[in-house]
Amino acid sequence: MRKLVITAAMMALPLSAFGASYTIDPAHTFPHFKISHLGFSTMLGRFNKSEGKMTYDDAKGTGSVEITIDAGSIDTAHQKRDEHLRSPDFLNTAEFPKITFKSTKASFKDGKGSVDGNLTMLGVTKPVTLDVTQMKCGAHPMNQKQLCGFDATTNIKRSDFGVKYGLPAIGDDMKLVFELEAYKD
Repeated sequence: MRKLVITAAMMALPLSAFGASYTIDPAHTFPHFKISHLGFSTMLGRFNKSEGKMTYDDAKGTGSVEITIDAGSIDTAHQKRDEHLRSPDFLNTAEFPKITFKSTKASFKDGKGSVDGNLTMLGVTKPVTLDVTQMKCGAHPMNQKQLCGFDATTNIKRSDFGVKYGLPAIGDDMKLVFELEAYKD
């Protein structure tokens, strides 16, 4: 009986007591990367297709995020290089079409924070921490819908995920940047 009372009391709480749920807006989400190219310059690339969900509890300063990236949507503004990056030498998108990040813990304060989670590429899952450099939630000025956005970065070694082609000429250290916006469900 006590469980029933507790469950009924929890059901009476507003959804915001557990954190609001948001759907990532793929038109305003920009996962991209930076990597050394032969030691001469930094090559930039992005992924044009992504989707996901997030939750955010402002009062507790916590949340969660899940992002799925279409690995085949890689775009470095050079078609021949993009085709090579989709090959088994790099992302092997035929066998591993998705890159995912799923958080395990998140904390935010004053528009900054960190998100711990698991990044999966090429079937290899490794823990990473996203450094949230900016976060803001509020009413979108054009349509008044509730929106959250954040910018976050992390650094990985691509060899940790089995991507060893071109080492050491093509850098092992890769900076991943996630800039996203998500609308409240």
